[in-house]
Amino acid sequence: MKAYKDFIVSPIGERYNNSKKVDGKELILNTEIFNHQFINRLALVLETPILFNTSINKGDEIIVHHNIFRRWHDVKGRERNSRSYWKEDKYIISQDQIFLYKQKEWKATPGYSFVQPIVSDNKLTNESEQSLVGIIKYSDGTFNKNELVGFTPNSEYEFIIEGKRLYRVLNKFITIKYEYQGNEKEYNPSWAQSG
Repeated sequence: MKAYKDFIVSPIGERYNNSKKVDGKELILNTEIFNHQFINRLALVLETPILFNTSINKGDEIIVHHNIFRRWHDVKGRERNSRSYWKEDKYIISQDQIFLYKQKEWKATPGYSFVQPIVSDNKLTNESEQSLVGIIKYSDGTFNKNELVGFTPNSEYEFIIEGKRLYRVLNKFITIKYEYQGNEKEYNPSWAQSG
């Protein structure tokens, strides 16, 4: 079955990423169902829309909005599936709920770029990461990979992609391209790395 204007997807793995392997043992990081930081965002495209053509194909891996696989409690305390849930690990989602798709390499959906923060070189502060500056890792084609850019405050949204912490930024909020020196070091906190 195909959807008229939506994608049909299935999670890759479990709904939640709330455990980590440490020295061969499983460590449970979170037991709450409402915390968005522990919800799986990796999905597999099962079907594409009939209504329009898209660069995303059946079988592609995608990064989706955190509410797709999330469960929640209604006012009576009953646990419920998200509104995207269809049946048996199948979800119906719109195109604007997809942020990245993988065809050999990750590509951002139109209007967005993913930026990796860089290490702060300011000796007068204890901040590990330079504020509002980063290196383009994935783009919709507006920016080139590895360009050093600056973006506006509160325009970034954090994602963990393949063990790296990246910020999703609307292209219109990337306000400056810096001269890339090549000596900028990417900043990735240890907690973001897969274990």
